[in-house]
Amino acid sequence: MKSITINGSQRESVGKKATKALRNAGQVPCVLYGGDKPVHFSADEIAFSKLVYTPNAHTVVIALENGETYNAVLQDIQFHPVTDAILHIDFYQLFEDKEITMEIPVVLIGNSRGVKNGGVLRKNKRSLRVKALPANLPDFIEADITPLKIGGKLYITTLENDAYKFMHPDNTVVCQVRRSRTSVDVDDEDEEEEVEAAAAE
Repeated sequence: MKSITINGSQRESVGKKATKALRNAGQVPCVLYGGDKPVHFSADEIAFSKLVYTPNAHTVVIALENGETYNAVLQDIQFHPVTDAILHIDFYQLFEDKEITMEIPVVLIGNSRGVKNGGVLRKNKRSLRVKALPANLPDFIEADITPLKIGGKLYITTLENDAYKFMHPDNTVVCQVRRSRTSVDVDDEDEEEEVEAAAAE
């Protein structure tokens, strides 16, 4: 999985007054959990743009001024209700031998037969929650919609992978092709033609 580096400064004071001063200076107060003790730090708000304002999943390298670095993932983020400015971010530290759960985006590939016949593709899940060791976390999950006919559904079980496991029930529908008013059920017509041809022989 691709990684983004966030350069930050460790925070000595974590009170409301100090936090407000940081935000006024264009800094975002952050906390890193998961290690021996929480690490409080801050970084420029602009440094988080590639991490926050994207549908892609990333891990993070937190590089502090004192030379310490941490591998982490974004766990929680708070926005200002009016301005949408980032108020606070929580990170969770990664360890090579410990599994982590993350939301991974779904990328649809192929051309659905049902869509070609006028059906409407509905994306039920734009991302899926997976659990894996950090080295096995994928950038995205490919879902091939080519076999889907009108009325067809793509279940999560068809996407199973040995490198990670899904944190969803087996009957979770990732996407489906729904019938529209203009759709033509060519699949049924094909089947009827095959039956008629077999009978003529």
